[in-house]
Amino acid sequence: MAVYTEVSDDELSSFLASYDLGEALSFKGIAEGVENTNYLVHTEAGPHILTLYEKRVSLEDLPFFLGLMEHLAARGVSCPLPVRDRNGEMLRELSGRPAAIITFLEGLWVRRPSAEHCAALGETLAKLHLAGQDFPMTRANALSVSGWRPLHDSCRGGADSILQGLNAEVSEELSSLEEAWPCDFPQGVIHADLFPDNVFFLGGRVSGVIDFYFACNDMLAYDIAICLNAWCFEPDGSFNITKARALLRAYTALRPFTDEEFEALPVLARGAALRFLLTRIYDWLNTSADALVKPKDPLEYVRKLRFHRNVGSAREYGLGEDEK
Repeated sequence: MAVYTEVSDDELSSFLASYDLGEALSFKGIAEGVENTNYLVHTEAGPHILTLYEKRVSLEDLPFFLGLMEHLAARGVSCPLPVRDRNGEMLRELSGRPAAIITFLEGLWVRRPSAEHCAALGETLAKLHLAGQDFPMTRANALSVSGWRPLHDSCRGGADSILQGLNAEVSEELSSLEEAWPCDFPQGVIHADLFPDNVFFLGGRVSGVIDFYFACNDMLAYDIAICLNAWCFEPDGSFNITKARALLRAYTALRPFTDEEFEALPVLARGAALRFLLTRIYDWLNTSADALVKPKDPLEYVRKLRFHRNVGSAREYGLGEDEK
């Protein structure tokens, strides 16, 4: 279970005393999650999520993450809303960790997304991007192209232990993307980690988007490229163009692509695949055998990267030029 920090009953009671939520009725650790410790807390005011931010999350970034959720929720995006204490603060300390209470969202994430789920995702992501346009805070994307080479350098010694020749393949792809990476596309706040387990559904509609702890400012189309990788491949590794078309059509119905964004989709998708390949390689090599969370398979993103490298045109993702 991904509970890195244990919280005692007395610590919880003292913490909740600063909020207008009443007494705790139940308190249980949440198994899912990688970066932080999460508990489901039922209080007299209802269910909430208590998050303790572990060392991989920078304290300086927390006002951005929490402020963004509050901003998006105020503009109709269904996402967790940080609960302010009686002094108006969203962030406190618990068990030696920065901690926050956020509202609980009903819904389940889908293990096998359909084209309908992908369409709902595309619409939701467009709404998120539009709602974030006037968010006043900024945070650079530490895991964009400028951060990939240092990450690769830290893994050079072990990449070939995962797959023979992987180090050279990544090096070649990195050099190619550094040369081809665009920099003048529409920018804004992106989620940057919108995998299926971060989107809740109820009855086929999106009931909430969670886990904003990689959110940052970057190219909006890069967020779409991340979703193409995360939502549009089948378990056997094949690319599902029907899902991709549904995602892209729903997104562009609200925020149309520029010509340049559309043409660059293959490059952006390669970059998104490389980004998650690199972090998976790093975690695979640096996670101890007795860790609470098992590292994810890097080879999944080797296959996705190779697919995008062979895409000759953005139209191969299912969206015609007249639909962009």
